[in-house]
Amino acid sequence: MTSPASSLPVAAAHPRLARVGAAARWTLAALACLWLALCTAVGPLYWDFENGTIANWNWTNTVFFVLSFAIYLGLIVIMVRFAAGQRVLPRAISGRLSRAGQQHSNQALEPSQSQSVVADSNISKRHATVASRFATLGRWITRGTNRFWKLALVFFIGWLWVPTTLLAAFGADIRSQIREFSWAWNQWTGLQQPYIGFFSFVPMDIYPTAHYMWPPDPTYLTDQHNVVLTVFYGAVAAFSRYLTGSNDAGIVALAAGQMLLAVFCCAATANRFLNRPWMGVAQSTKDKNGSSTSTSTSTSTSTSNVSSTTSARIAQDAAPQLAGGRARFLILVFFLCCPLAVFATISITKSPLFAFSFVWWFGIWYELTQTWKPAGKRKGLTATAPIRLPRHSFVAFVLSTAVMLISAKYAWYIIALQIVLALIADRRRWTTYVVALLIPTMLIHGGISLAISSGAIIGGDPIESRGVQLQMIARVASRNPEGISEEAKKNLSDVFNLDQMADAYSQQDADPVKSSGIQAKKVSYKWRTVTPEDMTNFNKAWFEIVKDNPVIALDALLAKCFGYFNVTDQPYVSMDYYVTSDYVQKNSTWIKSYNHNWRERITGFTRSWGKIPVIGWITHGNFYVVMTLLIGAAEVIRRRWLTLMTHIPLLLLMGVMITAPANNFERHMLPVAFVFGFVVLTYWRESLAERRIARQTQSSASTTMALPQ
Repeated sequence: MTSPASSLPVAAAHPRLARVGAAARWTLAALACLWLALCTAVGPLYWDFENGTIANWNWTNTVFFVLSFAIYLGLIVIMVRFAAGQRVLPRAISGRLSRAGQQHSNQALEPSQSQSVVADSNISKRHATVASRFATLGRWITRGTNRFWKLALVFFIGWLWVPTTLLAAFGADIRSQIREFSWAWNQWTGLQQPYIGFFSFVPMDIYPTAHYMWPPDPTYLTDQHNVVLTVFYGAVAAFSRYLTGSNDAGIVALAAGQMLLAVFCCAATANRFLNRPWMGVAQSTKDKNGSSTSTSTSTSTSTSNVSSTTSARIAQDAAPQLAGGRARFLILVFFLCCPLAVFATISITKSPLFAFSFVWWFGIWYELTQTWKPAGKRKGLTATAPIRLPRHSFVAFVLSTAVMLISAKYAWYIIALQIVLALIADRRRWTTYVVALLIPTMLIHGGISLAISSGAIIGGDPIESRGVQLQMIARVASRNPEGISEEAKKNLSDVFNLDQMADAYSQQDADPVKSSGIQAKKVSYKWRTVTPEDMTNFNKAWFEIVKDNPVIALDALLAKCFGYFNVTDQPYVSMDYYVTSDYVQKNSTWIKSYNHNWRERITGFTRSWGKIPVIGWITHGNFYVVMTLLIGAAEVIRRRWLTLMTHIPLLLLMGVMITAPANNFERHMLPVAFVFGFVVLTYWRESLAERRIARQTQSSASTTMALPQ
């Protein structure tokens, strides 16, 4: 028989420590709200590209800041209270609704009230009819999406109009990759071409890549856009030229292939979240082991905070096996109607490919957490053998990791951190993480690094990662050139031309400052003559400039990244750009003549939609970034550590946005936007499970107290 003392929360033994932990978690959430509120408040300042500065902060910005902070923190409070089973609506409103419902249900049937009773009866019948129709529709949606192949068919049919009417969407990147591969192919076939020279201009000069990084033996492949993708895209385009005389057929084939990959990745992950297909495997494993952890939740679970040990089991065992029709409908509507997802299916650039493979990868992590078991014996928990991933899920884990690694260079940072976190949280399945995460990273990232060190390919220029520093220096050079000391000018003189930096500066994009582009670009970065020794003084000069011009430097930082966290900011480059870019509409061979006007009309519609206040927010990536950050803060407060482990990559991707060359560049937000619906569904399920286990705990405690001692 359990004593009352043993049923108290574990945290009750250390109330002071529990209060400190709660304060720390709420402080972290408040800091997230402060950052979001700051990015919202400075928006009107930086929309004035010429004169915008935080020095012009006024009462209007203060009002925006306070209101934004209150709204964001209020949303977190609502989510936390919902998860804790507490009242979400204000007491007056919830009480009034409760009394109205009770009055309606207990209304006496007096003759004098016959007319109102009849009217109420008719209204009730209509409501019942509407509810019945929605329930029927929900059942049909569930039946139509309760298998992987059904979901894949829905995505395929829903997206089929995109490659058939728009063919492909692309920008400058794939043209550079095709050009790079062509020069490399010419070299392999013995054609003599220019290499290093002050007056020559080869593909590596477009980005550009500093000449000191070029090996003595000529090579024309770089890792600027990941060399694996460059070779693949370039080879397909070369084969297209061989068959048809132009790159267009190859580009269309690549777009169609990416659409099919998107169908597969989204269907696979939607199947995992909506249908939970591993439940049968988990159940058979439990039966074989002769025990189940679904009923072994500890009576010491807190009603206000559920530990990660029990929350994972609660989420698996208490949540329904199939998601409802409403959740399915909303997730499908996002993927099939939101311009972010629709245009990404045929956009041939590295970010959409990474985003769809990330969606695939994200779904496997959900399966891993939902089949997680605690290691060793704990109070109220029986340790059993860990549930192994099914073979098809394990293969998918390996392949999704590989596609992520070959599509975005920053993927290996995300994967490396996940390896560490997974081995800490789920060390009994360490072989899964070693084979599916560590080995692909070593083979792909390690292989590319080896090729760079051996001189087979040229690595990406380190200047690419200095976007924030470059924007700070360039903004000072543009707004206050007298604020740069002679010593700083001397330290920078061998790396950058400050006058050209000032002319090239754009607060939205750091690429012009890096001299990215064609021959007509401004040569602010002296990539032809800079040496590694020259770069040693760069950080010193940057620090001195920032120290002397702190306000301008802060302006440069905020202006370069505030749009990612401001739902009212319009994208600098939206996904529809790739549909109607000059590379598609003017510079292609025959793609430009296929439905030329239709492309303009469809992108015009999406842009008009996106400019509508509030309603247009759902078409932009920053809305999903902001909401994901708020949900993550609520998960921290609720101590859902196991779930947070799988959501850490989303936080890292937000860091990538801050360091990215451009502000509010939507392709960088695609991974976060694509998994947002699944993040919401996870939070909803775990909240319902917490509420259920809290009620069970309270009921168990009440029963225990009633028993004779």
